Amino acid sequence: MDLMVAGLLLLAMLVLLASGVWIGLSLIAVGALGMLMFTTRAPGDGMAVAIWGIGSSWTLTALPLFLWMGEVLFRTKLSENMFRGLAPWVERLPGRLLHANILGCTLFAAVSGSSAATCATVGKINLPELERRGYPTSLALGTLAGAGTLGLLIPPSIIMIVYGVSADVSIAKLFIGGVLPGLLLASLFMGWVIVWSLLNPDKIPAGERTTGLMEKLRASWGLMPVVLLIGAVLGSIYTGIATATEAAALGVIGAFVISAAQGSLSRESFFASLMGATRLYCMIGLILGGSAFLTLAMGYIGLPRHLAEWIAGLGLSKGMLLVALTAFFILLGCFLDGISVVVLTMAVLLPTIQTAGIDPLWFGVFVVVVVEMAQITPPVGFNLFVLQAMTGRQITEVARYALPYFLLMCAAVICLYYVPGLVTWLPSQMIG
Repeated sequence: MDLMVAGLLLLAMLVLLASGVWIGLSLIAVGALGMLMFTTRAPGDGMAVAIWGIGSSWTLTALPLFLWMGEVLFRTKLSENMFRGLAPWVERLPGRLLHANILGCTLFAAVSGSSAATCATVGKINLPELERRGYPTSLALGTLAGAGTLGLLIPPSIIMIVYGVSADVSIAKLFIGGVLPGLLLASLFMGWVIVWSLLNPDKIPAGERTTGLMEKLRASWGLMPVVLLIGAVLGSIYTGIATATEAAALGVIGAFVISAAQGSLSRESFFASLMGATRLYCMIGLILGGSAFLTLAMGYIGLPRHLAEWIAGLGLSKGMLLVALTAFFILLGCFLDGISVVVLTMAVLLPTIQTAGIDPLWFGVFVVVVVEMAQITPPVGFNLFVLQAMTGRQITEVARYALPYFLLMCAAVICLYYVPGLVTWLPSQMIG
């Protein structure tokens, strides 16, 4: 009976999504259908309570503020300064300027929170430069596709806020927990570029010239305000001076100060950044509202509890359960964006995760890394679409270039499983 109910609701969801109905409205419709067909309670009051509850959440206030911070910085000279500031520091590494892609994505991820925005912004500046200097297309696009996903993991991450609200996990701890895994992934990507470059030295252009320390520092001067802003935002969370929401407000103020100092703040850019953040937040807010109502409906039907009991009855080890969930999330990510994957699954899966004794904080970072993998998995990997639009190449070709970075993410997931302290150690050291 439970499998029939779950199958019917899943079919209804797929039909609505395939017909082009907005994700948030699809979630609300499926929740209402489930309550009307399988419970005696009318969906109206439950819908109002669930949507109001999620919409009035103070924790969720951090989301529009971080979105606004990213929109403001997106309109500054950050992307222009990034390549010029990072290039001198990587000229002696095997692979040279290819590392600027990875480091640039790592830096921009810390102010964006969006994978697609990170990929597009860094690619807009770096790809023409790398092409002009004769770097291999496979490496230029592959590093950008892989490192662009760091926008989901390195704080402030939009998807971490969504997970924290959905799973009732501290957003501040999720942010800090994502730092070391993010740096691990960036290091793995850079390590692969170094190995490939050492094996294929004839395919990497020679360095143009060697710069001294003072020249490197002058070239990086334009990045220092953003680095200081990132340090202030994350440092205030780590030391307990500010909550995630208060740190987000600090980030918005700092972003406006940087924008004004660089001369890019105007009436037009102010309203453009405000409207950009508002549109994106309204979209995410509708999805979260629909998810909250669907969670309530699933609770009345009893699906999460029955699913948890069924999976517990299978006798799967924790490792096998995580392998199954990894495949499940990657499959979903082939057809849905990361936020939708999280809100669609957390209501049903969280009781199962808790029954298996998996730390919700660790699981949140695990989910983000796996969803990152889906960002470069055809046919609907968002980063693949971004690079296809920027370069005009076939999505299958871009996916082939991104394959080594997908495999490196698989290695990172294995590292997180065997060394959970990569996620949990820094949050355990937080003050306050």
